[in-house]
Amino acid sequence: MSHCLVWREKIQGVSPDIMVHLSSLLLKNYHGGYVVIRLALAGHKQANRPFYRIVAANNKRARDGKYIEQLGTFDPLPNIYNEKLVSFNFDRIKYWIGCGAHLTKPVAKLLGLSGFFPLHPMTVTEAERRRAQAKLAETAGGTEDPQQEEKQAEV
Repeated sequence: MSHCLVWREKIQGVSPDIMVHLSSLLLKNYHGGYVVIRLALAGHKQANRPFYRIVAANNKRARDGKYIEQLGTFDPLPNIYNEKLVSFNFDRIKYWIGCGAHLTKPVAKLLGLSGFFPLHPMTVTEAERRRAQAKLAETAGGTEDPQQEEKQAEV
């Protein structure tokens, strides 16, 4: 007898209900996972026009895959007033965080900017870097590129 037939004979004595129950437990342990609040790309029909949903989803799902619930939206392109629009359902976000949902860094930054959480440390760091770059650009505004200055001096 082959190994497979021996295994089938052993299993035939077990009721099908127990087998289904065992398989569901094995699948849960294998898939594991947890709920995560993240951005999911929403605007598939428009090229070069990103638009995101803020969703509660299983962490094993694809970024744009099936999600449990939509918690808000995010439009990263500035409108005519130079504003990036974000909407949140704070009650549902509180509920999912209370259930143990994890936040991704982009969502944590958006919630920090909205005042729901303290500011994310990277938000402060990025602002300081941009200020320093703007200050350098302002002080170097009168001078041109060093290579162009050398070419002008040679002529």
